[in-house]
Amino acid sequence: MKTKSGANQSQGLLLFHLTQLQSFAIGTLKVQEIVPYTKLTSIPNSHSSVLGAANFRGKTIAVIDMAKAIGYPAIAKEERQNCVIIITDCSRQLVGFLVRSIDKIIECDWKKIAPPNKSLGKHTYVTGVTKVADKLVQLMDVELLLDQIYPHKDNEDLPSLSPKEQALLKAQNILVVDDSSVARRQLASALDEMGVHYFVNENGHDAFEQMKARADKGEPIDILVSDIEMPGLDGYELAFEVRSEPKIADSYIILHTSLSSEISVDRAHQIGADEALTKFDADELIHAILRGAEKNQARKQL
Repeated sequence: MKTKSGANQSQGLLLFHLTQLQSFAIGTLKVQEIVPYTKLTSIPNSHSSVLGAANFRGKTIAVIDMAKAIGYPAIAKEERQNCVIIITDCSRQLVGFLVRSIDKIIECDWKKIAPPNKSLGKHTYVTGVTKVADKLVQLMDVELLLDQIYPHKDNEDLPSLSPKEQALLKAQNILVVDDSSVARRQLASALDEMGVHYFVNENGHDAFEQMKARADKGEPIDILVSDIEMPGLDGYELAFEVRSEPKIADSYIILHTSLSSEISVDRAHQIGADEALTKFDADELIHAILRGAEKNQARKQL
């Protein structure tokens, strides 16, 4: 399968170190700025991994010891002056992560990022692994890390739907695709609460094959809800492939992302998505799915 979307051409990887030996990475679109360590003001009753807060360009931003947050030894106070802070914009939050050092920024073919070994368990903070100069690099699951420090209350913002709207949603075949366990849980929880049936997949390639297989059985996916940032076949490329495959091209496509970026939303529409959301808002998601269901119903009545 060849993809022509060029979706990840502008997304590189920022490589950094939490220990002397192990390299980690995050996608560059999440990175707002890299700054030297600065004096922090403590935040009362905060998570033990939150070192404090500082003012960056007029905004007060919490700074997290990333090493401690994922289970490595905390960075000692006397070492912090030699460290750097990566300021990220993720899941509608500006947060700083203290890391030992920055390695470099590289271009990356996201298709070459492999999923983490399942033996690592469900709560690993890694969404993928790749090799750079023959060294293993782990792609950090920033969403999971933030969810552990700032837990999200599932279903607190669910909309109230009419019986007619609920029946319409229940008639849809919905496929949810996301490599993040946190996002899958949030999406699934919202749909469960609404009594909506759905299928789940962890990567774009398997989701595309599943959609074709269901179409062949006469049970096509009506609504696709996919993350944008995924190793392998990402959400942009998945949307492109779906639109390019006649038997599934009519699926209503909703792409969502933890990147608070207009660029991500614009590109999603250019690639063929019907909607693009910055995750996670249960009310926005359910209403987007409802719009898809209404459009599908109208098309079938023609």
